[in-house]
Amino acid sequence: MRIAIITENFFPKVDGVTRTLARLLEHLSLTGHQAIVLGPETNMKSYANAELVGTFGIPFFAYPELKLNFWRPGLTQKLLEFQPDVIHLVDPVFLGAFGLAVVRYYLPHVPIVSSYHTNLAVYCDHFGYGFFSSIMWKWNHYCHSFSQYVACPSPSTRSILYQHGFEHVRLWPRGVDISLFSTSRRSDQLRSKWTEDKDKIVILYVGRLSYEKNIHLVLDAYQHMDHKTCHLVLVGHGPSFHDIEKRCVSSNIPVTLTGYLQGKELAEAYASADVFAFPSSTETFGQVVLEAMASGLPVVGLNAEGVRDLVDHGSTGLLLDTTNLSLEQQKKGYQGLLEKRSPLLSHHKKLMYDSGDSGVEEDFCIDEALVKE
Repeated sequence: MRIAIITENFFPKVDGVTRTLARLLEHLSLTGHQAIVLGPETNMKSYANAELVGTFGIPFFAYPELKLNFWRPGLTQKLLEFQPDVIHLVDPVFLGAFGLAVVRYYLPHVPIVSSYHTNLAVYCDHFGYGFFSSIMWKWNHYCHSFSQYVACPSPSTRSILYQHGFEHVRLWPRGVDISLFSTSRRSDQLRSKWTEDKDKIVILYVGRLSYEKNIHLVLDAYQHMDHKTCHLVLVGHGPSFHDIEKRCVSSNIPVTLTGYLQGKELAEAYASADVFAFPSSTETFGQVVLEAMASGLPVVGLNAEGVRDLVDHGSTGLLLDTTNLSLEQQKKGYQGLLEKRSPLLSHHKKLMYDSGDSGVEEDFCIDEALVKE
């Protein structure tokens, strides 16, 4: 099968969406399909045998980390030359909308599918453009309305899409590479680099260091905890990196900032921690939550879309319901969950002895997830 993928987002940006798309391309190549990707400029000619055709863009005002990419005539030419059997629109907003128009005009008989990964309407609220949220929902609905089906990563996201009038929504949960993310990668040497006290509880966050990820909730909670018994490690980078760095220095908060990690280094970081902190409320899935669970970590998060589909409250983690809570109450509540370590660490130790059998292998194996696409 010849599959043309039109996406608003791809490498070099690293997040759950780009990593999912990369795994999809790898899977398509291994199973004998041909693919072409029309998207942002990557400075790469191909990935997993799929041709990458890039274009230019400008930052999206409601979510600066995402670019509004412009359709250029060369993309139309490439699409027509490729002669796809199916079109896959990934989070169509701007480039995807132009691509949709081109497909409907030049290739009206080619079936279209789409996938929904990013809550742009929610980001509008987070970045102070709440008035634009309803418009974004309507635009998202329109861009997906020509698809034979819309794939989304979690039941809670599917429910929200149905509430906003989306039709033919199917679940496409993301998978995790259980050969990479495993408790077996735990490293005492790495832990000693983070903190000299081997008995300290290591609290780990992995993800973009940016406003919409609610990273400051973790920092606010951790700032008031007993640092003689715990240590915070932040893995990732983003627009808030330097602000966080300055805050930790000025307030004398002991935090390890590693920057971006990937592959075995990332897997080792997961397995070497004790608790995974994930404060985001804007996820459609939460890929890092799945990777943390595969590494044997209990999760402390929010009872929010995407995350609650993965974490069993009281068993594989603890979730804070922030409904009707003030910011101060959220900070205290989240701190309380992080400090409620006994049941979490008991679960963690059990997973260590059970070689990481947390149910992730059965429910979210990467190969099984990709087949569902």
